[in-house]
Amino acid sequence: MEYMKFTECRPETAATLAEVLIALLLLGLFIPSAFEVNGVCLRLVNATKQAMAALESVHDRCESLRNLAFTDLTNTSYVRNLMATPANASDFCNSATEVVKMSAYPVAQGVTQFTRPANGPVTNDSTATDLGSTVVQVTVSTSWSTTFGGRARSEETTTLISNGTKK
Repeated sequence: MEYMKFTECRPETAATLAEVLIALLLLGLFIPSAFEVNGVCLRLVNATKQAMAALESVHDRCESLRNLAFTDLTNTSYVRNLMATPANASDFCNSATEVVKMSAYPVAQGVTQFTRPANGPVTNDSTATDLGSTVVQVTVSTSWSTTFGGRARSEETTTLISNGTKK
């Protein structure tokens, strides 16, 4: 009768202490890096949201001015009262500075400028001597500080509004 022989096992693939420490070091460097990359991505998403909100804010203000009767558009007190409210209901409008400049077109006779600071009263910075009776050039701009780096950003558009009938 033959007995089974067991061969002696010698594990040659076991990790040494140095290998384990290097693996822990790499893991310790990787996890914080992954969290930092995630944080940068979230700040970039927030900056993109702000840029889109600024574009929408400028567009909404421009459309509200374009839809006014021409006599109301050239009336400084009417436009100042209109600018007392934000361009739209987004939270972004309460944290940005909005500037509206109006001048006669093609020959400007001064510039009427209104500034609406973040959560502040509207100021009439300058008044044109005459905005004309046919065409007005309107420039709407919004400026803010980004959450990503605190850089100053702005969005601006210019349009011509003529005296005519609205459809």
